[in-house]
Amino acid sequence: MANYTKKLVTLGLSCLLLGLPVAPARAIEPAQAVPPPPFYINGRAAGADSGEPLNDLKEVAACPALPGYRRIIDHAHGYSVCIPAGLTPDFSLSAVRSSFGDGPTRIEVYADNFTESVSNPRDYMYYANKFLDSSPRHHLAVRETFQWNGFTVNRIKWSRAPLTAVPGDRNHYASLEVLRYPDQAYTIFIKSAEPIDNDLEILHSFQLAERRGAPGIFRQPAPAKTKLSKETQAFQAKYFGQASPLRWGYFDCIAPERLRQVKELEARLGYKFGFILRYQSLDERVPLAGLRTGFADGRFVELTMQTTHADTVNALLAGSNRGNQDLMYDILDRQYDEYFREYARALKEFGHPVLFRLNNEMNGDWCWYSAMYAGKDTDIYKAVWRHIHKLFDEAGVDNVLWVWNPHDVSLPDFKWNHPLMYYPGDDVVDIIGITGYNTGTYFPGEQWRSFHDIYKPVIVDYSDWFDKPFMITEFGSNSVGGDKVAWINDMFREMPQYDRIKVAIWWSWTDWDEAGRPGRIYLLDENDATTEAFRRGLKNYLPQK
Repeated sequence: MANYTKKLVTLGLSCLLLGLPVAPARAIEPAQAVPPPPFYINGRAAGADSGEPLNDLKEVAACPALPGYRRIIDHAHGYSVCIPAGLTPDFSLSAVRSSFGDGPTRIEVYADNFTESVSNPRDYMYYANKFLDSSPRHHLAVRETFQWNGFTVNRIKWSRAPLTAVPGDRNHYASLEVLRYPDQAYTIFIKSAEPIDNDLEILHSFQLAERRGAPGIFRQPAPAKTKLSKETQAFQAKYFGQASPLRWGYFDCIAPERLRQVKELEARLGYKFGFILRYQSLDERVPLAGLRTGFADGRFVELTMQTTHADTVNALLAGSNRGNQDLMYDILDRQYDEYFREYARALKEFGHPVLFRLNNEMNGDWCWYSAMYAGKDTDIYKAVWRHIHKLFDEAGVDNVLWVWNPHDVSLPDFKWNHPLMYYPGDDVVDIIGITGYNTGTYFPGEQWRSFHDIYKPVIVDYSDWFDKPFMITEFGSNSVGGDKVAWINDMFREMPQYDRIKVAIWWSWTDWDEAGRPGRIYLLDENDATTEAFRRGLKNYLPQK
């Protein structure tokens, strides 16, 4: 495998509540017997402040008003808050969030700034909490909004039934959301296996602090532990090794079962696509016929499983048809165990390498498996991923490479919805998928973006965060709003600098508006000019004779 490395960021925060009755103090976790280190510098414990002005510095101090608590001063984010002393801190994702606790209770603190965000404070306070009204799984206990000391504060508490596939499930929640107009917000998000009764004490302890240094990402990458057959190991080495060249793939709605249209296009391009993208929902079993047809024709399939039912795949278009919202909970209640066991057996029966992409673009609110619909709790997504991975392991599946694939833009753009919050772990991910589209300008709020604009920042960040090969799992350019041929030409010029991208799959299809008019035309062969641009560009990727 390639030797890639990197780091990341997160952060959080919350506010105060004067004049309201305070419940008796209760530390959710027992106090630590050994005093914690007084400082954390760039994610690591330290005995003293080094004084470096750009360091990500956290300070641990006493909290006299709350016995059994420690005050955490986050200099990089400019706040402090008291946390029960028994909760272990984790600042490895400081730029995104600070986390406390690895047992029955976890507290996550986030700091958002909407100055250059596609989201806004109203989204943060109201849109992000719509899940409370749309699922019977969520039992609301407290929801109140009030003004305090220049802040607008949301205090929300809810619970759900424990999930059978999640040991020690943290099924009680408190979300303390503090908005500092016009563009700053802080969140203290508490998750516990027990009812939460100290959220007000934690809220009252919140204070702003002088900012110093810069938050960062400090996670330590580790290798995947997927069990692989010799054939799949050879496939991985050939197509996703450090020295592997870029290969191209294609999405056609009837492939890989029927390859006539793909082959007709390939004849015009003078290039054979080695990878085919195939989608499916929970309404379908493993598409063995397509896997076999593709493999017999010298192609590999990126098999995309989206844990939805096909009637309302897009959550934003569902209206009152909300039947997909609780499917992630249903999976973790083992209602789909036999389905995935059968699915795993069929993949094992196929026997040849498959790129298995589970629940892609999870940081988009159009996806039912986004935390937007599961209590803003990204642990649900990660638990589903690891549960299905475990069922595959138990079935002896050794011909699957797991592809984890966020969207390049998080919608809504909140820190708790950041791609890293959905990452299930290095041990259960083999390939990092990247998706970013030039959507064009047909739909309100969308804009023309060059290949460079989309992929440069993503590659820089992901190269820092992950020690794994990359693939562009699907992408394309609209023709509405700019010069699509020029976009394709620029894309081929840019692509060689991103040598960690091993496969790129063009999504050749059209998104329509509600009146049935084409809004995003991603067709590769939209016209002779776009086809010719691809033919020229693909000449540099022909197999060496």
